[in-house]
Amino acid sequence: MVHRSPWHRRAVGALLGCCTALLGLLYFVVPGVLSGPFVLWPRTRRRSLAVLSAGARRLTELERRRRRAFFGDLFPEHRASDPEVLRYLAVRTCAGLLLGVVAAFLACGAVLAGLLAVGVARATTSWQTLLTQGVLGGVLLFLNLQGLYSLGALDARLAREHFGPSERELLERRIAELAASRAEVLRAVDAERRRIERDLHDGVQQRLVALAMLLGRARRNRTPEQAGLLLQQAHQESQEVLTELREVAWRVYPSALDNLGLEEALGGVAQRCAIPLHIEFDLPLPLPRNMETAAYFVVSEAVTNAAKHSGATQISVSVKGDGRGVSLCVRDNGGGGADPAGSGLAGLRSRVDALDGRLHIDSPSGGPTTIIAELLCA
Repeated sequence: MVHRSPWHRRAVGALLGCCTALLGLLYFVVPGVLSGPFVLWPRTRRRSLAVLSAGARRLTELERRRRRAFFGDLFPEHRASDPEVLRYLAVRTCAGLLLGVVAAFLACGAVLAGLLAVGVARATTSWQTLLTQGVLGGVLLFLNLQGLYSLGALDARLAREHFGPSERELLERRIAELAASRAEVLRAVDAERRRIERDLHDGVQQRLVALAMLLGRARRNRTPEQAGLLLQQAHQESQEVLTELREVAWRVYPSALDNLGLEEALGGVAQRCAIPLHIEFDLPLPLPRNMETAAYFVVSEAVTNAAKHSGATQISVSVKGDGRGVSLCVRDNGGGGADPAGSGLAGLRSRVDALDGRLHIDSPSGGPTTIIAELLCA
């Protein structure tokens, strides 16, 4: 992660890098030359390289602090191998020394420009000489500035490649994450389709069959009292079928989310939950539609898992956020011990990962279980 510093601070850091490059040069000239014979001898090579790398690590750590103090670079902890440390310090030393040479040329050019200006002021310099020196100085100034910019970019690139993942590694990691997330979303969609089909087949379809049988018995029955009783049972069965169909429809997509918003849709989750559910809702701004949908299903599935498996007697849900994102927290007082790799929580993680969010699961044995999902606006 990189935070841009003011240009004058970066300039001081670049000049300080020239000084640390001199330290690197002295290190390679004195300890490096003295340890050369021991490095070449196979019996002492490993020990000598370890000692030489230990000193190089201190200089490398100095480079890390310089980049952090003057350039705002924040790199993750990274334990490089001994050859990588020596290679980075050698390349960094060469780049720093070359930067010092370019800066020295720039300083000499500034002095010559000052002398030329004094000559013009004293009328000791002709216009032809001034024009020639001006064109030549402008070209050299352009080359110097270009060299400073390129060497500064090289220094930053070396630091990124040594102290943290390189741009190529970050890109490859991002591609792998997107591919895995897409595969997880497809698996989650297929699992949801199978679950809906199972609910319709084992629940609604069986109730409709029972309803048809009750109506058939009522039509064939010639006793009015018995027919009335069968019709009453059929009416009750039809009400249960409607309730179950409504439950399946809400699991597919809640219509209240489009008509009334996320808060009302979560209120429907509380009404259908068999356990007392308290919801704390604090969203000053409406969320994008895809984030609202994801937030609803994350809370709904987390509450459903808690009601089925945790043995909890109370569930609390907190929905907070601002214009940059939303944080969802579902906590129950159950027995804990939830498996993050289980099918229910794995589905939650897939849904959150699809929006580049983060999911934290804390479920120690004995409880409580806390699930926190953080979704960021694109």
